[in-house]
Amino acid sequence: MFNALYLTKTDAGFAAAVQAVSVDDLPEASVRIAVAYSTLNYKDGLAITNRSPVVRQWPMVAGIDGAGEVLESSHPAWRVGDQVILNGFGVGETHWGCLSQQAALNGDWLVRRPEAFSARDAMVIGTAGYTAMLSVMALEQQGITPEDGEVLVTGASGGVGSVAVALLAHLGYRVVAATGSASAAEFLTTLGAQEIIERNALSTAGKPLQKERWAGVIDSVGSHTLANACAQTRYGGAVTACGLAQGMDFPASVAPFILRGVRLIGIDSVMAPLALRERAWQRLARDLSPAAIATIGATEVGLSEAIAQAQALMDGHVRGRVVVDVNR
Repeated sequence: MFNALYLTKTDAGFAAAVQAVSVDDLPEASVRIAVAYSTLNYKDGLAITNRSPVVRQWPMVAGIDGAGEVLESSHPAWRVGDQVILNGFGVGETHWGCLSQQAALNGDWLVRRPEAFSARDAMVIGTAGYTAMLSVMALEQQGITPEDGEVLVTGASGGVGSVAVALLAHLGYRVVAATGSASAAEFLTTLGAQEIIERNALSTAGKPLQKERWAGVIDSVGSHTLANACAQTRYGGAVTACGLAQGMDFPASVAPFILRGVRLIGIDSVMAPLALRERAWQRLARDLSPAAIATIGATEVGLSEAIAQAQALMDGHVRGRVVVDVNR
């Protein structure tokens, strides 16, 4: 038996509880791991509080991220004792997740944890940081270099944004960070941002074409913010979109794309191919320093505290990353 954050929904209603689960209850999968750390992402918060229909199958164990050690494997890539990371692939939505002391997972979903990171480090980074790395790699693939000019990061004090700022600064880009948190300026400057702008400058309706400024943009906000970022991107620049903190809508025009050749690149971290995931984690190990991980930091809670923390997260009372030690 082991403990898991177990979600149920029946005619009697919805319930979230940490309870004992048997190994025999785990879904069929090629790899069983002992989870060391998981995280609380926004999607986890939605699932645990039942504020959105994130969960597609019931009952469910929450947790879209996990880092741990292989206990049992019938998959050719994995042996007992291997250190692995799980991000996405519908885990915590359609397949039991990693807010649990054990998890049964498809071996094709797992990435080997780089030696540069502890299990806890990997979860400080989590899906948010891995998504940031995918975004940086996409800008590079589009040919955006430090010599091309400024790169804007929206939602900069969030999980994706903070890692993106640190990565871009390490790679030599001049980073401009947009945030709505006045207290985040020192934090973002420490990570390498060279200028801080107020998010309100981007978050309301703007003209289809605006003064050209950005060589590249990493956006985790969506809505008017993404539309304005595209309208301000220089000729031939590139914008990556990976989030919807402001909204799912995109109130823009085609003008930046057909008059300035701006490229808008969608970033999906949930179902990204394994080879791309592996490259992203290898790059994180190379380009995200221990000092940056320490600066980004995380609130650490035990599994028994995760439900209350998820509620606080959804109520807007949690800033930054949340790491869950599933063994306490």
